Amino acid sequence: MSRLADYFIVIGYDHDKDRNGSSEGRIIQRFPETDWESCPFTQSIELFCRPIGWTLSAQRQPPEFFVAVLTDIDADRHYLSVLTFSESVAISPTKSDDGDSEEDSAVTIHSLMYSPKCLVLVSRLDYFETFKNCLGIIYTAYVDKLDVQLEALVGNILGCVQVPPPGGPQVRFSIGAGDRQALQPPVSGTVPSSHSATALLFQQLGIQNVLTLFCAALTDHKILFHSQSYSRLTDACQAINILQYPLKYSYVYVPILPAPLYEVLNTPTPFIAGVHSSLADDTADLVDVIVVDLDGGSVHIPECVNLPTLPEPMVSRAKKALTMIDISSISTCTWSEMVMNADLLMADYAFPPPSPKKPPSLEQKDKEIRAIFIRFFAELLTGYRSCLTVIRIHPEPFITFHKANFLGHRGMVDAEFVVRVLEGMGFGTFVAERGNPYRACDIFDEVYANIHDQLTVESADPDKFMEHIKDLAKQLHTNESPNPQPYVQKVPKPTEGAYNRIHQTPFPILDSENVHKILREGIEKQNINKIPLRPHQVRIVPMGTPITALVDRQRIVDNNARRLEVLRNCINFVFDNKISDARIIFPAVLRALKSRVARLALTQELSYHIRSNRAVLEHQQFDLVVKLLNCCLQNDSSMDENGVAAAILPLATTFYRRLCTGIIQFAYTCVQEHAVWQNMQFWEAAFYLDVQKQIQQLYAPHFEENHVGDKRDSFQSSPTHKNSELNVSKNCNGQSVTQEKRSSYRAREMGALEIAAEQLRTWPTLSEEKKAEMISNEESTVYSQAIHYANRMVYMRVPLETQKTMKALSPDWESTSNSNIASSLADSESIDAESGYDEMEICDVGASVIKFVTRFVDKVCNDSRVTQEHIKSLHQMIPGVVAMHIETLEAVNRESKRLPPIQKPKILKPTLLPGEEVVIDGLRVYLLPDGREEGLGGNMGGPTLLPAEGAISLTNYRIIFKGTPCDPLACEQIVIRSFPISTLTKEKLVKLQYTPHIDQLPKEGLQLRACIFQLMKIAFDEEVSPDDVEAFRKLSTKYRSPTTVFMTFAFAGQAVTQPSAMLKPIEKNASLKNFAKKTIMRTARKAGIAKQKAPKRKYVLPTPPMSRRSMSPRSSAGSDSESDRPASEALDDLSIIDEGEFGRSWLSDPKVIEKLMERPGYQDYIRQGFGDPSDGTARGKSTEQFRVSTINSNFSVSKSYPALLVVPANFPDDSIRKFARTHRQYRFPVVTWRHPRTKALLLRASGFHGRGLMGMLKSDPTTGTSTGEISATLHQERYFSCIVSATPNSTKSYKPSYSDSLTSLDSLMLSGVQDILPETPEVVRRSHPATGSLRNINNPKSSFLTLPRRTRTLRNAWPTFSRIGSIREKPRGNSNSATLDHLSPALHQNGGVHDRADLLHTSVQGLKRVALYVLGEKTQMKGIKVESFPKCDFIPVDFFEVRHVKASFKKLMRACVPSAPLTQETGFLKLVEESEWLLQVQNIMQLAGATVDLLDVQGSSVMICLEDGWDCTTQVVSVSQLLLDPYYRTIEGFKCLVEKEWLSFGHRFTHRSNQTVANQASGFAPMFLQFLDVVHQIHHQFPLSFEFNQFFLRFIAYHYVSNRFRTFMMDNEYERVEAGWLMDDRRSSKINHDQSDLDGGFVPRYQQSSQGLSIWDYIEKHHRKSTVFMNFLYSPTDQDSVLRPYSNLSNLRIWDFYLTEDLAHGPAYEIETTNKEIQISEEEKTDSSGQPLLRKMVNGCYDNVSIQLPNVFRQMLLELHKLETDLGHFQQKWKTVWDRLELPTGQRETIHRNFSFNTQIVKSHGRSIHKRSTLEILVKGKMLGEAAKMFSQPHRFEKYTYTTPAYCDYCGQVLWGLLKTGMHCTDCGYNCHEKCLSHVPKNCTKLKLVPDSSNSSANVSRSSDTSTLKSEELPVDTGPTYATYTPTTTNTEQSCLHKGYLYKRGALLKGWKQRWFVLDATKHQLRYYDSEEDTNCKGFIELFDVQSVQPIRNVQGAPKKSDENAFFELKTNRRIYNFLAADSKTAQTWIDRIHSFI
Repeated sequence: MSRLADYFIVIGYDHDKDRNGSSEGRIIQRFPETDWESCPFTQSIELFCRPIGWTLSAQRQPPEFFVAVLTDIDADRHYLSVLTFSESVAISPTKSDDGDSEEDSAVTIHSLMYSPKCLVLVSRLDYFETFKNCLGIIYTAYVDKLDVQLEALVGNILGCVQVPPPGGPQVRFSIGAGDRQALQPPVSGTVPSSHSATALLFQQLGIQNVLTLFCAALTDHKILFHSQSYSRLTDACQAINILQYPLKYSYVYVPILPAPLYEVLNTPTPFIAGVHSSLADDTADLVDVIVVDLDGGSVHIPECVNLPTLPEPMVSRAKKALTMIDISSISTCTWSEMVMNADLLMADYAFPPPSPKKPPSLEQKDKEIRAIFIRFFAELLTGYRSCLTVIRIHPEPFITFHKANFLGHRGMVDAEFVVRVLEGMGFGTFVAERGNPYRACDIFDEVYANIHDQLTVESADPDKFMEHIKDLAKQLHTNESPNPQPYVQKVPKPTEGAYNRIHQTPFPILDSENVHKILREGIEKQNINKIPLRPHQVRIVPMGTPITALVDRQRIVDNNARRLEVLRNCINFVFDNKISDARIIFPAVLRALKSRVARLALTQELSYHIRSNRAVLEHQQFDLVVKLLNCCLQNDSSMDENGVAAAILPLATTFYRRLCTGIIQFAYTCVQEHAVWQNMQFWEAAFYLDVQKQIQQLYAPHFEENHVGDKRDSFQSSPTHKNSELNVSKNCNGQSVTQEKRSSYRAREMGALEIAAEQLRTWPTLSEEKKAEMISNEESTVYSQAIHYANRMVYMRVPLETQKTMKALSPDWESTSNSNIASSLADSESIDAESGYDEMEICDVGASVIKFVTRFVDKVCNDSRVTQEHIKSLHQMIPGVVAMHIETLEAVNRESKRLPPIQKPKILKPTLLPGEEVVIDGLRVYLLPDGREEGLGGNMGGPTLLPAEGAISLTNYRIIFKGTPCDPLACEQIVIRSFPISTLTKEKLVKLQYTPHIDQLPKEGLQLRACIFQLMKIAFDEEVSPDDVEAFRKLSTKYRSPTTVFMTFAFAGQAVTQPSAMLKPIEKNASLKNFAKKTIMRTARKAGIAKQKAPKRKYVLPTPPMSRRSMSPRSSAGSDSESDRPASEALDDLSIIDEGEFGRSWLSDPKVIEKLMERPGYQDYIRQGFGDPSDGTARGKSTEQFRVSTINSNFSVSKSYPALLVVPANFPDDSIRKFARTHRQYRFPVVTWRHPRTKALLLRASGFHGRGLMGMLKSDPTTGTSTGEISATLHQERYFSCIVSATPNSTKSYKPSYSDSLTSLDSLMLSGVQDILPETPEVVRRSHPATGSLRNINNPKSSFLTLPRRTRTLRNAWPTFSRIGSIREKPRGNSNSATLDHLSPALHQNGGVHDRADLLHTSVQGLKRVALYVLGEKTQMKGIKVESFPKCDFIPVDFFEVRHVKASFKKLMRACVPSAPLTQETGFLKLVEESEWLLQVQNIMQLAGATVDLLDVQGSSVMICLEDGWDCTTQVVSVSQLLLDPYYRTIEGFKCLVEKEWLSFGHRFTHRSNQTVANQASGFAPMFLQFLDVVHQIHHQFPLSFEFNQFFLRFIAYHYVSNRFRTFMMDNEYERVEAGWLMDDRRSSKINHDQSDLDGGFVPRYQQSSQGLSIWDYIEKHHRKSTVFMNFLYSPTDQDSVLRPYSNLSNLRIWDFYLTEDLAHGPAYEIETTNKEIQISEEEKTDSSGQPLLRKMVNGCYDNVSIQLPNVFRQMLLELHKLETDLGHFQQKWKTVWDRLELPTGQRETIHRNFSFNTQIVKSHGRSIHKRSTLEILVKGKMLGEAAKMFSQPHRFEKYTYTTPAYCDYCGQVLWGLLKTGMHCTDCGYNCHEKCLSHVPKNCTKLKLVPDSSNSSANVSRSSDTSTLKSEELPVDTGPTYATYTPTTTNTEQSCLHKGYLYKRGALLKGWKQRWFVLDATKHQLRYYDSEEDTNCKGFIELFDVQSVQPIRNVQGAPKKSDENAFFELKTNRRIYNFLAADSKTAQTWIDRIHSFI
């Protein structure tokens, strides 16, 4: 029995501390006045009585009641029941002494105010309703002046009412005011009473919010409620608390938090609290608190709070149950009621059942909700009792919970919610309270015991679901109200409005003596009349469903039967010493060990062999067993949720091998590196499990039923073994032995909990001696097990090599080898020598282990109540054990190193190139798999080639790995991976994970990444010393970054002599005096003080890099500028070139010029007809417009330019020297190519220098500053005028190559038939280099197909075409050129009124027909005076700078060659897209395409002036020439192109490729690789147009960075001249041309050139010998002279150079080594008779398919070569044989190719798209501001049905058929599938075709669209037709098909208005104006969108006096238009005209 209440308190307003109406509470009286011993008085209660503060009120408030909760220091809760009412206070307001006015006060003070007074009951019981009644009676007696003493009421409450404990009878009482009350204790005290709190919470917040709070409370988050009602706060907090039953909330719990204690919410610990809503605004500062608004029903979760998801399927069942309740009264089983919404499921019923007469009460819903959550916990914790571990039974049970075992069996290791619940304090309390197997049970124990069976029944019969919930709800209701007969209570209440009486006396002061007297009497009376209580029924707690029964054992057996059989066979082979048989199936066993069942089976099998006395192993047996143990531990987690590590622990301390006499090595020395041994929780759980087994064995003999099993399953330990560890481990395994299937008799085994329950049941009956004996036995058992585990922990934690310090308490990887350590016998002596440093390290190791073990011992022994004496003895024992074990391991380590090494694969020698020398011989390594799938045997298929074991070698040219796969099934193959050392871009140490087939992997490896898309991830073998690893890294860095290029393999590997004396700096500045003199003179000349003496010295004119860059408009901090690059070792920008240094001037040596002209780049000038500088007659001819100038022959104008340049013939060299300063790096514009037909020129230069300050710094030394500036500008203008005059387009027209007039820029915007039949020009071969590669082409006979009238379906088949021009109604021969500045009227007439149309007109009007287009940077075009350059147009273009290319290349390498497997979030294609590499390739193709169109179509010259003129400029110029000139698509022509544009014009290969140490910091910039990628894209689209194949491009891409050839070295031609190889007479290509050795071109070293080998000579030699570079599809007579490739991303592909590799022989680009490796491989592959195998296995991820399976042409040529060899005939060159092949039929000229209609459409479509891209570049360059935005509008997709062949522009698949609808962009015509819509690029980059419906005036008219092909635009007759749309008045009249006035009705409910309508045949529009004179179009209707036009009648709202037959309707895709003509005839005319158009 206990008191109903502990204290009664009267608290009032403290008027003494009043401050402007606010004060504090003051305790007026408290009873009893002295504290109870068992319940001390709680301080600061007055704060909780008025949580928002004690203030006066101007109005009398009604009485309020709420319950607050306080928690004392012992975590006991005290409930404060508070009843508050108001008392009147008379106040005379006066000004305060400190001067505060009334305005500053919180309350307005009146003469009569009301102060609060509180009556408080403090109790430890939660009978809230009873407290409310008692306080209400006291208040009623006071306010109604009842004839009772208040003292008697208070005394009776405190002393006379005694409450029985839970399970007791109902108590009926009265406190003396005529009341009758009843108090019913609950049946079970562990089940909380809720009444209706949880149902009320669900009503306020809803299901999802309550589940969120439920999850937050269980996972230890902070929760704060706020509401206007204190009672609601208490109820909500109580509801969340009750929903967690059977768990208890153990953190801060304050349902009502006073405002002064608000800072408590900043505590770091979790809490559940509530505050008044007036404080809600302050919650914004609480960043990690979940705030719940009870009044608004919302839950706010901060961003930093991450709530786990509730586990399935428990949460799904809970949600379902919260939504439905079954009604049994309805015969059909329908869900008709819900917990929160009773009508949801019946809302859709046609005939809903009648609603119940009496809806369920809120309390009934409350119990059902609680039943749902109790079932949730029962299902969540199913099997938890199986994971309880009994440690002690007597004198009090101590039971722990094996969390890892529970999570492993339930499969919830990754369930964050469950893990956090099990780690919380609430679950710890749950285990402590409910773990006892012999106690009183409650509702949860019953539900837990039956939940599995109930769920099984419910799965079969869903109707039982709610039935079980209702049954449980009834039990909960019975627990709260066990008495079925309710007692009618009588509680007096105050009269209505009594609180508002005017003359109400204050609450009286109670008589203290009277109250205490009544209190004492009541206590004495209760002591005499004690109510007998029924004791709680204690019983054995039901175990419930075992956790092992939750796993589907049948499925596990079915899936693992075969694996377990293989596992058992392998272990039997090992212990039978059949090592070879075991190794065969060993890989399968390792794969099988990924299964949990297999790992556990392995431990059982090994334990069986231990019992068979097979613990002593041979060396090979020991290695295999250790491999199995390591694999098990590696596949398991550190949590050991499957118990594998705990099972391995006794095995590792049992298996051993003998190293020598008296020294044995246990298996634990080889399995120490796993993280599980560092996990303290694992050691505790394993210790507790073993203690439980010992406790079980201690009490098992007392039970008769367990005797037989105990005798059968026990086994004797080996008495001969000296280590006690074996005996203990065998005893520990006694429990697992009972589970073996080998025992024929299985006795029923009593579990540990059953034994503990039985012991607890009999405990009271035992004698004291027996009790003391049991306590002593248990304590000794725990103590002995603690000693045992202390030894085990020392064994597993002390590393084998104790000299090495442990990192993170784990041994070094070299010390954990499970194999014998070989090749280090010499180190064994040094280990014996112990130094002071070693001893200190050993002490550190020992100290860390001692600390770890001591911490473990303290924890488990104190929890298990081991005596302090035993704990102290353990502490004293541990250091000695550690020291002894360290001493033992030293001998073991020493002897293990002396064992003979395990036989390892032979190190294979790599095949070397001529001149290649080994720097570091093979170091044994493992080649590990990286992120690529090839070679892994996974999704790609094929054998498992990686990991591979072999050796890595470093040569002076390559890093080579050669070895064999570790997988025994693939070990016969050879794996080779190599890359040139010069391509190494990054080297780093990486952490390694477990890899199959490798037993002992070090923790760190080396990752080498190369810029040729190669990656090596290697792990050095244990025999490789750290010094060798460091030497490998240092030498690789040294050979990667030589000081000069002459130290690279191209020279050092070819037996070269020293470079010329010119490069020696000591000869240039032989003395300090000479150096100082030159420096002073250089500075003086720079400043203009000293004059230049021309005969003696020449200046190199480029200015300092810093000054030049700082003035550049595009320079920025992050750009790849010249200022931050290291200076070249052979060239300084400010160096002075002495004539003595450089030799005599070339101008005086014609032979040098003649020799220089033999270079391939200069030969191209002769081919194009630019003349020969050595020919004096040619220079004097006046008819030649250009000449080859020698002004830069001594590199005095620009060092980075070639010696010979093509310039206008009439422009003097002196002027060139003057105006070169206007370009960066002095790279002035020079001619590089001339169109053979249009004679348009392609020029290249660097970007322009800004004027102003730059001009002052770069003055002419011969003149003043201003004069030099003006002079340079004038010379520049003259130079441009010379270029313009030399362009035929500037003075006359030319005959176009296409059938339409394309002589102006407008032709790019028009559409028509363009080149229906392809031209087949005669391609000039190399035998006629001087005649030019392109002949003037005669126009073929115009032959056009007569096409049908355009239909709607045909129009949409090619929607990306423009609709700007129509040839149908145009007069023939109209070839007058029209410019864009005539476009403005059409712009205004097209519906795009004023603002944007004018802007477009203004921006584009500069795009006139000009002779020269200058494509440059945006920032440099601003300062150019366009008027100074007539007939020139400057177009700023977008391009990617070098820094962008660098960043993109890094991302591309990570995508193509990832270092780790890619995840779903970062897929391969996504990474490629993020790299933006294809966007850069697209940009180059678009710029080159624009150049092609301007040169070929427009006939204008083009000048490319981007950056410094050697990166992007070179890319664009090279690609343009490749597209324009078929000569460059031959092998010889491509060589010429690269030599001319990339080498001669100074692309900085050394700098961009980081060839020397001085350039390493700049970063690798693959500009040339990007160019080759573009060529690859073009080659892929036009495979018949190239003489060379894709391998040719990949070969160059590989070797331009390999440093094998000298070709791509040095930064410019000047450096190559200084190196001496540019003028070298000896051509290495002529050496041994006829040598055709089978080794693939191996040449003796002494025969090589001393100046290095040229890649072109190498290619030429192999091209003569083999077809390796030949494209057999090459058809020079069928190809187009000009190529126009698609540049949209959907047509670009990822180059296979980035993705493929050949593991069989390494990169195929090393032709010699590849052939040698293939030859060796084929020689080894023979059958039993020694004959070569006829069958060949080709694997795509291993072999090079193109080599192993050559195409038919190459195969036939090889067979012919073989036949000639076998027959002894003279072997003909393959080229000779190929050229002699005859055509299939007759003469080639007679073959007529019939072109299909689709072929014509595709060709025209390609040209139209190409021109569209060109126009965009031009127009975007001129448009500014708003107009430019029209190029980046979003797509406007509409559904469309394609009835003609169309293709998705995204995926390329077909869009065709009546049912195959797609999406069509109405602006740009983009087509795609609906499924592709989300992947389409977001910006509509084309010109808009359809204006925005919301603002038609804000769009560009259709006149600015690009050309388009439509069927009606094809001419119907066969003659040539020329069409040019000129939007002038005349042409507008010609294009107007019909016009006139019509009435048009507006939108809905709008009237009719007369408009002037024009039917435009050109633009396919019906436009309308306000009047005939109006020029501004008000709108238009697209005729393409018209579906039908027909007459209509009976039009509503028609104008008066209108003809009924004059109405007609025009229906489009979007809306219906109604028109009214003057009469019916006019209306019919309009209908006919429109019909003819659609």
